[in-house]
Amino acid sequence: MANLISLERVSLVFGTSHVLDDVSLGVLTGDRIGVVGVNGGGKSTLLRVMAGLQEADSGRTTKQGGADGIRIGMLAQEDALDPEWTIREAVLGDLPEHVWAGDPRIRDVLTGLLGGIEAENVGGLDSRVGPKSGGERRRLALARLLVSDPELLLLDEPTNHLDVEGVAWLADHLATKRPRPGNATVAITHDRWFLDAYATYTWEVEGGKVSAFEGGYAAYVLAKAERDRLAGVVADRRSNLMRKELAWLRRGAPARTSKPKFRIDAANALIADEPAPRNSVELASFASRRLGKDVLDLEDATVSVGEPPHERRLLDHVTWRLAPGQRIGIVGVNGAGKSTLLRALTGEIPLDAGRRKIGKTVAIAHLTQEVRELERFEQWRVIEAIEDVKQWTTLGDKEISASQLATRLGFPGGRQQARVGDLSGGERRRLQLTRLLLTEPNVLILDEPTNDLDIETLTSLEDVLDGWAGTLVVVSHDRYLLERVADKQLALLGDGKVRELPGGVEEYLRLRTADIAARVARAAAAPAPGGGSAAATSRPDGIRPDPATSASPAEVREARKVMARIEKQLSRLQDREERLHGDMAEKATDPAALADLNAKLQAVVAEREDLELEWLEAAEVVG
Repeated sequence: MANLISLERVSLVFGTSHVLDDVSLGVLTGDRIGVVGVNGGGKSTLLRVMAGLQEADSGRTTKQGGADGIRIGMLAQEDALDPEWTIREAVLGDLPEHVWAGDPRIRDVLTGLLGGIEAENVGGLDSRVGPKSGGERRRLALARLLVSDPELLLLDEPTNHLDVEGVAWLADHLATKRPRPGNATVAITHDRWFLDAYATYTWEVEGGKVSAFEGGYAAYVLAKAERDRLAGVVADRRSNLMRKELAWLRRGAPARTSKPKFRIDAANALIADEPAPRNSVELASFASRRLGKDVLDLEDATVSVGEPPHERRLLDHVTWRLAPGQRIGIVGVNGAGKSTLLRALTGEIPLDAGRRKIGKTVAIAHLTQEVRELERFEQWRVIEAIEDVKQWTTLGDKEISASQLATRLGFPGGRQQARVGDLSGGERRRLQLTRLLLTEPNVLILDEPTNDLDIETLTSLEDVLDGWAGTLVVVSHDRYLLERVADKQLALLGDGKVRELPGGVEEYLRLRTADIAARVARAAAAPAPGGGSAAATSRPDGIRPDPATSASPAEVREARKVMARIEKQLSRLQDREERLHGDMAEKATDPAALADLNAKLQAVVAEREDLELEWLEAAEVVG
């Protein structure tokens, strides 16, 4: 594997802070790297140095082929799209239609990222960029970069403004559609599910240093916990968030455990006596004592927006009862009415029909997506804004101070003395949460609580919520958070109904796929202007069907044979990989043996990934 770019002893200082301190690293062809770290820790700076947009104070950056070598494309957190461009100009540039329409990779990008934008705007690809929302512009900038397909792709928070489906599509695209000899991807992300699904390596940027871990988020957590064990960090194990997170990954989501390429036996030893993240029965019992039998009910509730004839029902005769101690996660398409449902629960908006019932002892706290409520505290210190609510609170069965809660949510002692007006977006979100929890609600309603929060803060928030006894309702596009804190998940699909999801987010994605397929079928059956069917001229995403992509029966039969052969090879490789993991567990104290085994493991992994790509190509032929 060739080295696409290398940083050698790179250092960069902003003021008195070493953002990068003697950093040496490289990106090889085929790498899919996730970058994690606290907000302000230097992640974006690292990407700008790699892209040549930020000059380092010392050290050297070398890319394959020299100055005129590989193409590097970067998605920054602010787009540079010309408002006068059409979507076609912004995303496809001057590519002729027969070129992009005949390229399955480009069509996949247009469908995955622009289907919603195009469906909502008259003119489709010829509509202007200027009137688009920030989220739509973000998707356009990402689509533009994926269409151009540079050898080295650098992405700064690519999942921002993407819903659950968009995140799943992007992870699949980067992991299966984009990889080929000669390219690599590096992505900063706080989305742990995306990191697990996409990354082959994880870089942690901390204190000016960059530490590399093999695998995605599950592997990263395992490696961090193992590193602590080897370093003798064993004090107060139950308060160690990494061990708690590892316990959940190993017990609560076993499907994830096939991804780490580390010593699984050592991980099991680490968490042998680690309790479950929370005792749901005990918390539900305590919540019942605090709340009584009745919490919040919506009975035959209807909420509409707009005026006839453009009126749209966001909630259509919905009956939903919240029980004491329930922990509900809500997913749904953009505009389906998730925030409206929360406001209907809290009584912030009136119902057009039906009624809302609330228990006598219910105390609601609602975290909205707005941070304007902090404006009146601009000149206050953080600890003053926190203690303004309350100086002590109860979490689980313990009484803790406001300062202790603030520390757990990412405000260490020194940072508690900072002015609220000087806080970053992520810190303001943390302050909102801290003030909210100090009000001691027994019903907590969170609308996109992960906005602007880094992984460390998210882990701390989940730890706090584990010990919080009450009814929890959370709307989020963060799939990992929903799986982690909610015991039950619901979906809004845009039809005004609230559906239970016994199969979780996976079931939601299946429902959405089926819904889209049904709409495509209806569009295909509908008569088009001038006769014939609509499918003969266009699809709902505005992309013309490519007749050249249909395979003959002989090609399909051959593709099925290829898939069967590859599945047998993958089974044998899996056995070899498991044996190597076992050998690595036995040789955990022998660095030389570990290095040799790791080299063998890398060869197996590379062979497996090649076979998986070949299988996917055959599967596309079969359909």
